[in-house]
This record gives sequence, structure tokens and C-alpha cells, in this order.
Amino acid sequence: MKAWQRQGPGLDNIKRVELPVPTVGPGQVLVKVKAVSLNYRDKAVADGIYLPHLMTEPFIPVSDAAGEVVAIGDNVTKFKAGDRVISHMFIKWLDGAPNQDYGPSALGGPKDGGLAEYLLLEEDATVKAPDYMTYEEAASLPIAALTVWFSLVEYGNIKAGDTVLVLGTGGVSVSAVQIAAALGARVIATSSSNAKAEKIKSLGATDVINYVENPDWEKKVLELTNGEGVQHILEVVGGDNVNKSLEAVALQGNIYIIGFLKDMMAEVNLFTLLAKRVRVQGINVGHRKALEDVVKAFQQLKIQPVIDKVYPFEDALKAYEHLNQGAFGKIVIQVN
Repeated sequence: MKAWQRQGPGLDNIKRVELPVPTVGPGQVLVKVKAVSLNYRDKAVADGIYLPHLMTEPFIPVSDAAGEVVAIGDNVTKFKAGDRVISHMFIKWLDGAPNQDYGPSALGGPKDGGLAEYLLLEEDATVKAPDYMTYEEAASLPIAALTVWFSLVEYGNIKAGDTVLVLGTGGVSVSAVQIAAALGARVIATSSSNAKAEKIKSLGATDVINYVENPDWEKKVLELTNGEGVQHILEVVGGDNVNKSLEAVALQGNIYIIGFLKDMMAEVNLFTLLAKRVRVQGINVGHRKALEDVVKAFQQLKIQPVIDKVYPFEDALKAYEHLNQGAFGKIVIQVN
């Protein structure tokens, strides 16, 4: 099969290779990959900054994949040939709290991921794709949509009428606007572009703050909420941006630490955190059961994932470069 393989840190070390098609074993399904989507994790893995001690080359990158089951192993009962499925990144985190081995079980590093013509998945770590979505759309769910759902629903117990702050317009953020709005929340978003602001409004954001024109955007958030702040913040920036989120959050509000686009380290204003009694929750995607809940919710609410651009398989590195420059929604690579 044709595949891309990470043979070292840096995009220059992601190489086109020919590999044997994996052999399906007991409890496994062999998937003909149709599409994969890129996440910031994939960039961090490629750059060599994401848990480098776990990454043992060579491996096939990219965690999110959608495709068609073409073979099943012994004892497989949930799937049959022809089923449309999506991957779940943490193949050993199925429900409840994760065990210590959930990190080393991740697809797309250190385990082989989806940037190949075929992908071997464990039956228990595979989920049926929404029947109304294309493969390209379905491939966008496993990390971005699940991360949002795990934050707002699993941890945040979001209610209709809550206010949610979404930072930026990348894959997770766009998904957050769609999910929060569909669940009846008021959504405030930030963007560096007025053109993107109009796009994000069309997806359900009620207010958009241009953070270039308003660098103290947290003050604008307080103004829009009559000084109360917001109940939920999806913090994807990291670094000192966390203190801006602390200023913008409501009393006993929730900040979900999802990303570190700016910096992995943050000096946090502990007085603000204590005075507001803020709940700060680290989020690293979620378990398989929650991904099944995401699929059910998307089916019922008919949410349509937003794709910025689709690249052919041979242009996979161009897709990574696009991700590095920023995207509105998801970057997808067609495989088969």
C-alpha cells in the first residue's frame, strides 16, 4: 500500500513509502482509508514537540481517519465489510477515566495512523460514521468534535442559555461554535479577520471580537455579558492567554485547556482563579463512548462539519503547510 511515514522530526522527514497491507487479527478490522483530517496534534507530532519520548520511528502519522471496512478478524461482531467507520485516537481509552497506557496507545504517533491506503483498527476503538456525511466530513470528527463535546458536555454539563467563548477559527473552534449553538448556548467568538467573523456568525456565533482591533478582548467579553463573564471557555491558545481567559470567565465558570498554540507554559494569576472559583480542566480529546455520543448528536442535530480545503494524497505535505498557516475549519486529505 502507499503510505506516508514519519522517519524523524520535521516535515522533511515525512516520506512517501510502500508498505505491506496490514494483516487483520482477532478483534480487529481492516479499513480502506478514504480521508483523513489534520489537527494541531499532527503538526506537533511532525515538529517533534508532542511527547517526543513516546515517538519511535518509523510510524504512519495522522490520528483522524474515515473509511470502509474491507475485512474483519475473528470474534468481531460490531462491524462487517462495507461499513463506513471513523477511528478513535486512544485505542485503549474506551470509557471512564483513562489508564496510564492511554497515551502510548494513540493512533498517528506512536501507533500507525491513517495517512495510508489501509489502516488496522481495534474493533473496540472504531465507531460507525454518520450516514449523512461524506468521508471527508466524517474524518473531521474524531478529535475536533470529540474534544469540544468532552469539554462542554462531559465536563461542563452545558445548559441552554449558557454563554460559551470560542477562541479563533481553527478546526476545534469552528466545531465548538456549531456544537454550542446547536445545544442552545450563546456563543462569543474571537477572530483576527472580519471576513472570518462573518463566516463564524453564519455558523451560530452571536458576537465576534476581532482580537487584532481589540487586543484586550477579555474586556470586550465582559462588556458583552454585562460584567458577568462567560460560563465556558475553550482555551486553545495557551501561554499568557490563559490569564485573559481567567478575566473573561464568570464566577465558578469553566476553562477547558485544549491547546498550546502560543506556548506550553503559563504564569497564571492565582488570585483571579481563587476569587472566581474557576474550574480549570485539562482536555486531551476523550474516550470512545463519548465519540459514539458525538456521532449520535451530529446525526440528530444534522451539524455539517466545515472543511477549509481538501488535498489529494500526494499533496499531504502541502496540507500540513496549510495547517501551519492557519485554517477556517478542517484541513482534509483524500486517500482513496
